[in-house]
Amino acid sequence: MVFASSIFLYYFLPAFLAVYYLTPRGLRSYTLSAASYVFYGWWRPDFCLLMITSTIVDFTAGRNIVRARDRGERGKPWLLLSVFVNLGLLGYFKYMNFGVDTLNLLLGATGDDKLWWPRVVLPVGISFYTFQTMSYTIDVYRGVAKPVRGFGDFLCYVSMFPQLVAGPIVRYNTVAEQLHSRTHTFRKFSLGILWFQAGLAKKVLIADVLGQVADRAFAMSDPSGATAWIGVAAYAFQIYFDFSGYSDMAIGLGLMMGFRFPINFDAPYRAIGITDFWRRWHISLSTFLRDYLYVPLGGNRRGPTRTYVNLALTMLLGGLWHGAAWTFIAWGAYQGLWLVIERAVGKRALYAFLPKPAQLLVTFVIVLVGWVFFRAATLPDAFAFIGAMFGGGGSDPVVRLEIARIHIVAFVAAVIVVWGFPTTQRLVPRTGLAYVVAMQVAFVLCLLQLHFHDHVPFLYFQF
Repeated sequence: MVFASSIFLYYFLPAFLAVYYLTPRGLRSYTLSAASYVFYGWWRPDFCLLMITSTIVDFTAGRNIVRARDRGERGKPWLLLSVFVNLGLLGYFKYMNFGVDTLNLLLGATGDDKLWWPRVVLPVGISFYTFQTMSYTIDVYRGVAKPVRGFGDFLCYVSMFPQLVAGPIVRYNTVAEQLHSRTHTFRKFSLGILWFQAGLAKKVLIADVLGQVADRAFAMSDPSGATAWIGVAAYAFQIYFDFSGYSDMAIGLGLMMGFRFPINFDAPYRAIGITDFWRRWHISLSTFLRDYLYVPLGGNRRGPTRTYVNLALTMLLGGLWHGAAWTFIAWGAYQGLWLVIERAVGKRALYAFLPKPAQLLVTFVIVLVGWVFFRAATLPDAFAFIGAMFGGGGSDPVVRLEIARIHIVAFVAAVIVVWGFPTTQRLVPRTGLAYVVAMQVAFVLCLLQLHFHDHVPFLYFQF
């Protein structure tokens, strides 16, 4: 089930909210957990077994780490169990196909000589909830998080459907008290509605529309330079409005239930430099990688060379987290290279001497080149597309993209929202009448769009 669908908007969400608020306050987390398993298991009920396995293992590990500490021990075996189970589940379901395919390629196997393996289906959201549950165990082991009060609270923490399948990655410390006791107010609920509507508009009215342009551009075998630039710009806006739209909807749904989730985006295309970009893009993932990978590797504590290696390795693994393909690994390596360069020159962009608008433009171009690796089907396709962007393209005219008025309107809207409007987290709390009316109009347009067109899954479902 996805947020931008009739089944969710017309049936699941209204029914859930009605039951949730009719449930006594002390039992609402159980209602949320039950609804979340229905939500998650709508497509494949058997995948719920994976999530409950991860939940039970990490709840047990956290409890036993605390008991070991009370005995004067560290409880490291329980930490290792948590890491082994979570990374094992993630590794099998996300990377087994990639591993077998890569091995066949290295062996030069073709046809019947290939190693056979039944193709593994990737469970939606496994990249997010395994990181989330594992972070709880690690934080308990480090002593920076108190153990959860009961299994019911932890079950709710892991399974909450608003951020279950595409983030943000919510640390246990962020919602620990809210799981046990949270406030439900009219203002929270009304702000949640506006936040949800803003995210839905981003997804349906901008991301899905520009995704059509991106798909056509990247499907071309020999695009012209203009076509390539239009296509990658369309994808840059698509992935931003798709993912930030999902995050906004998750935050809005959380507010409707009394929760406050962390912000996941802070105007990333206004960044000046790639270091700044990663302070603004997918904040919950970038801070997770910093705290649970970069810092344990040594961070910047072991000299410049080791710092550069740690940065590069962190981003390389961050790329691999996004998907089991060499294109994602290349994207991670590309991001890591820029972070290393900027660290080497003093945590600033190489082009910091330029006027601020020029710095912003150069940063955006660097990000666009990276998105080619993220979107392309193969590495040769990515390099060919980048070649087209910089003068090595063919003669496919821009009109082959079949750009219609709706695409132009979406492009203009994207540019205005990205560089002309305050971010959602700054705009929604103002709740002025004009904004409220605009959101209701946008919401009606979203419903009409969903009525006449099939819903498009969120891009991060596949990551």
